[in-house]
Order: sequence, then structure tokens, then C-alpha cells
Amino acid sequence: MLFIEKLRRIQRTNDSLLCIGLDPDVRKLPRSLRGEKNPQLAFNRRIIEATSDLVCAYKLNIAFYESTGERGYRTVHDTLTLIPRAVVSIGDGKRGDIGSTAEHQAMLLCADWKFDASTVSPYMGKDSVEPFIRRAEQGAFLLAVTSNEGSADFQHLRSGGKPLYEHVVLKAKEWNTKKNIGLVVGATRPAELKRIRSLVPDMPLLIPGIGAQKGDLRATIRYGCDAKGELAVINVGRSILYASGGADFAEAARSAALAMREEMNRIRESLRR
Repeated sequence: MLFIEKLRRIQRTNDSLLCIGLDPDVRKLPRSLRGEKNPQLAFNRRIIEATSDLVCAYKLNIAFYESTGERGYRTVHDTLTLIPRAVVSIGDGKRGDIGSTAEHQAMLLCADWKFDASTVSPYMGKDSVEPFIRRAEQGAFLLAVTSNEGSADFQHLRSGGKPLYEHVVLKAKEWNTKKNIGLVVGATRPAELKRIRSLVPDMPLLIPGIGAQKGDLRATIRYGCDAKGELAVINVGRSILYASGGADFAEAARSAALAMREEMNRIRESLRR
């Protein structure tokens, strides 16, 4: 199945644009998990069990696992076995290097861990992206406009009459021969989100910045979705993962995820009228 087909299918099945960022900070995990052999994995298991019917995707920021050393590799692998096959998995490693190095990066994310999609920095050009888009059933989200404060340092510099991020978008569109490329666009940048959607009406957009970063949800859905009200993958992490610090963390996460999905769908419905 093509990557974009899998994404559309799960968004329709679960009636959801919600992506949960599975970024378990070992310093913030509930005390009730301290006796577990692998607290990160136990945390992820409970979150997935509580929310998998409410999401279209889970995104694992690889840094949260790499920081735990050797055990982190196995935690990623085991977490992926817990995610239902119908749900999209995204490896957020922001990889991208010279071609030979990118090949090895893709061997881990695409061939070993088998993420459905990876995040990739396109700064070094097509050869740094190509290993991640070789398989039509696996996608790559290229960094376009990110949600962090420093994003304007480079992404908005003008070249040839256009900001740098537009050059990235247009190259991504050119490279998208297998229909498996998407873009990362921060919810904190609604004007840029609107512009990018106008340039790529049929490409998936991975949109961080809702929740703790206080991006505008209505603007995100209005400008981030395609004409069918789909293909916006809206990532929410901390406000769901840490909805409770107690033993009821999974139940609280489900309540927060359900409320977020319902709010997203209310906005989608209002925009269809």
C-alpha cells in the first residue's frame, strides 16, 4: 500500500488528524513505573493501548530514546511492535547527510525499525533525501517551516524572490514521484502553512506546535488540510502524555486525546459548512 493511501485510510477509519508524539522523558515518567524493567517502554505501551483508536499516527522523536543509550534502540523496536499496523508510525530523527551516510541512516529507520515515515532535513540536497523515499510504501517528511523560535534564522531568508522554505517545498514537489513525500510545517506559522498548502494541495503535512507550543488549532486545520479535510497530521505530545503524573496517566492521556480529536473534528465540520 502506498504511504499516502495508508495515511488517508487510517484518518478515515479513526476519524482523526491526531498524531501523538511518543517522546517519553525519563525524568517525567510517573512514579508508578519506577519498578518497571524498562519504564519508557511500559509508559509507551499504556499510552498506545489507551489511545490507538483515536489517532492517525504516532511520532517517536528518536533523541528521547538515543539519550538512554543502548537500551533506547530496543525500546524503539519494541514500541513499534505495539503500534497497530493500520496506524502510521513516524520516526522523527531529522536525518539527512551525504548520500552514503544517508543510506545507513535509512537502513536503520526504514529497513530495521521499519517506520512508515521519517523526518528528513533536505539542506544537503536530493541525495540526502533519496534513501528515505525509495520505497513507495514508506514516506519522508522534509523540514520546511519548523515551529521553534530560531526557525526564521534560515528558513525565511529570501533567494530568487522567494523565502528559502518555498524552494524546499518546490523541490519536494518535484521529487515526489512516488507520492510519498510530505512536509513539516509548524502550527505556530499559520501564514506559511497557508502558503505551503497552496503550493502542494495534495501532499501530507506533519504539523507540530499544538498544545504546549500554543499553535492555533483552527488555523492549522483550515490551512493544513487538503480539499477533503485530510492529510494534515497534527502532532500533540506533552499535553497528552503528561495529562496526569499519577498512576492514572494512561486514562488521563485518553481523555486528553479524545478531547483533542473531538475539537479537531468540530473545527473540520464547521469549515465544511
